[in-house]
Amino acid sequence: MLDLVDGIQIAASDKPLLDQATLLAKKLGLAPALVISDVSRCAYPLLLYVTYDGVKLQTTGKKAPGPVWVDFLSGAVAHRRKFGGGAGQMIAKAVGVKGSIRPTILDATAGLGRDSFVLATLGCQVSMIERSPIIHALLEDGLSRAMADDEVYDVCSKMKLLQGNSIELLHSIEPPQVVYVDPMFPHAEKSALVKKEMRIFRDIVGDDEDSSALLEAALDVASARVVVKRARKAPLIEGRAPSYQLEGKSSRYDIYALAKLT
Repeated sequence: MLDLVDGIQIAASDKPLLDQATLLAKKLGLAPALVISDVSRCAYPLLLYVTYDGVKLQTTGKKAPGPVWVDFLSGAVAHRRKFGGGAGQMIAKAVGVKGSIRPTILDATAGLGRDSFVLATLGCQVSMIERSPIIHALLEDGLSRAMADDEVYDVCSKMKLLQGNSIELLHSIEPPQVVYVDPMFPHAEKSALVKKEMRIFRDIVGDDEDSSALLEAALDVASARVVVKRARKAPLIEGRAPSYQLEGKSSRYDIYALAKLT
């Protein structure tokens, strides 16, 4: 796994943002930040880009796709919060949300935090672990902006962000009732992972080659269940077989039941 990628550059989209970008560069141990206003003519292939909207991962060049960033305030995430189906969603059933039960959850592979946000909207207390410093920076920025918004403040106040290796951190934090795992596995080039977000993710973090070790650590720590999200036809993680599965059109949840949720 890679924590950073060759050629990444911290940049600000405008001079007033340079101080913020400089602090971020120092925190991540990267080269000094620059002001880059035109990404189509940038010499660096990938920017961690500080803009007035937030911190974004931005590929460069004339045909570069739009940025990847953490946004809990608009788009698909906001639509799902308002119209996603609440406790009837498959993810809610997978983690055990039912009636008044709202388990404490540790998302061991936070990514852009979307599943954690959904679980927090359901009323669960969610801790997130992200081991890539770059992705963690996006999450930290997205949470900070969301906490300043009255509409989602209560949801985001239920989300706690940690940075590090989940296999190590799982044993040093208060045990959750549920550990949620959504690992990135090798996929064929024609798979859904060709989407811009996943292409950049693969450049940044690579595949989760230690997923079986993570599953074992999760099973050691969770008090009630471990939930693994997978593509519908993907193989099981090597090791213990799940207790049961919930299957949707494109994804499924492998549930490892350890004890009854209360």
